Amino acid sequence: MNNGYWQRLLRVDLTKATASVEPIAQDDLKQFIGGAGLGAEILRREVPAKLDPYDGRNRLIFATGPFQGPAVPGGAKFSVVAISPVTHTFGDSAAGASWGPSLKDAGYDVLVVEGISEHPVYLHIVDDEVEIRDASDLWGMDTIQTVDVIREQAGDQKLSVAAIGPAGERKVAIACIAFDKHSYAGRCGMGAVMGSKNLKAVAVRGTKQVEVADPAKAKELIKRFQHEIAQETKENGFRQDGTPGLCEAAEALGDMPIKNWDGDVWPEGAAKLGAPNYTQVLNAKPLPCKYCPIGCHRKISITEPTEYAMESIGPEYETLGMMGTNLLIDDPKAVAMANDIANRLGVDTISTGAMIGFAMECFEKGWIDTKDTGGLELKWGDPKILTTLTEQISRREAFGAIFAEGTLPAAKKISPEAVDSVVHCKGLDLPAHDARSCFSLAPTYATCTRGACHFRGPSEDVEMGGFYIPEAGVTKETTTFFEKENQGMMAAKCQDLATLTNSLVVCLFMVDGGDWALSDVMELFNAITGWDYSCDDLMAAGQRGFTVQRLINLRDGYDAATDVLPKKMFQPASEGLRAGKVPPLADMLREYYASRGWNDNGEPTDKTLQELGLTR
Repeated sequence: MNNGYWQRLLRVDLTKATASVEPIAQDDLKQFIGGAGLGAEILRREVPAKLDPYDGRNRLIFATGPFQGPAVPGGAKFSVVAISPVTHTFGDSAAGASWGPSLKDAGYDVLVVEGISEHPVYLHIVDDEVEIRDASDLWGMDTIQTVDVIREQAGDQKLSVAAIGPAGERKVAIACIAFDKHSYAGRCGMGAVMGSKNLKAVAVRGTKQVEVADPAKAKELIKRFQHEIAQETKENGFRQDGTPGLCEAAEALGDMPIKNWDGDVWPEGAAKLGAPNYTQVLNAKPLPCKYCPIGCHRKISITEPTEYAMESIGPEYETLGMMGTNLLIDDPKAVAMANDIANRLGVDTISTGAMIGFAMECFEKGWIDTKDTGGLELKWGDPKILTTLTEQISRREAFGAIFAEGTLPAAKKISPEAVDSVVHCKGLDLPAHDARSCFSLAPTYATCTRGACHFRGPSEDVEMGGFYIPEAGVTKETTTFFEKENQGMMAAKCQDLATLTNSLVVCLFMVDGGDWALSDVMELFNAITGWDYSCDDLMAAGQRGFTVQRLINLRDGYDAATDVLPKKMFQPASEGLRAGKVPPLADMLREYYASRGWNDNGEPTDKTLQELGLTR
């Protein structure tokens, strides 16, 4: 093959302790591209409806696309797909570092793990040599220790390692997977699925090179796009400050969570947490994934005070929002420490911050007290509570154990009154962006197939005026801030684009941030695959992948009745830019369903499925 694919799927059955290689049909690749699109179709074919996420029949799918072989800018990304322990339906998370390209270089497009091992194990994959190795001595280690010990034991520092920490081992629903100690498949509990299979890690190294259709043109385009994206992000400050550069602007737009979404404005807190203060206080430097011209991850160094001293990976915007302004904490060093604890123990920082904010509200309203919390006074703005609860949640210990199944199940245990204070969609806590600020986020969150997510549909950046998809009809004139017209249609287009980028797989920041046009992505895709796709063809592939994800949602019990927003998203601000504003969700959903060709119950019509080449 010379189309950017090996057309090989590596399947590991941990119950039987076997590994085998299967062909991937070219028609599947042409329809779903790879990554989250192909992963969803594999999940739909192989996993029954309403399956317990910890059932051995659940699949843990690591899926690359055509962009992981060549040195494509942002091409270190790949997708992890499974039935989520948080939402109990389709879940996916993306990560970077160098793991995805390493799996590709080993000669595989997809790794599917099924079954449950009798004891802790890890996978060791070097080209055609696939071993299931004992991991009993690794069980209990944090994610960084695990990577270091595996590389040392194997005598191979070039191994790229995916690892879970104690949170994944203990099946904390929001457990993540860490890759090479600095990138994380954070959302939807993929680490808990991995832990339920007694799989501690997957170590990969490859020495092969997948062939592409037009090597000379692909090389020329990659060189050009690397330069253009690097220049754009140097000029707009993204490379210098990374995502922390968003804090002040987001807060000014009413887009940053404050006091568990009850607060309206806090410019002082956003300024302390965000760049340039963040960059200076944490001595932050860019830390790129493989092939990345941006380097949005931050490598930080803190020397004082002693309690925060570390050299580690710095918190991203989402963490600064959910563990910072959301809790009324404005010290970037405190948030960095909590971020480090979460990364090492292996939990999603977004949901962890949401859980702690919810707990602080419960304490303030008297739904819980020190008898429930083991003596802890859960006061707003207390960094010690942040770090203590982050560790408790991660280890499934003390008061933190109440969050083992997620924020919503915890609320139901605490008080019926507390349920409305959980800010979630489909059980997944909202990220640090507010649908009362950017109305298009309302249909985006309500319908997102993995639960609330701004990065599975970057519609807010269109509203804010920094990102467009002219090839798909999304331009500066498409929407107006705080107006409902075209928001549902635009949300659908942005979701399709996000599914496409997560299928190729390429980091969305190359497009939204690096200003890489869809037409340019198409040109490189065709040079790699030789398939002569149009922009419409690529967007259709994104729509097809999203639709398959929706079909999984539907069979698991989600439909129009669950395309809803949490109560707090209809609570208007009394000050700031979004004062008095709430999203008109019902109107936007009607437009959204119509633009997607769905019926009133949120189901794709037979005509829509036929046009996409899908069956129920």
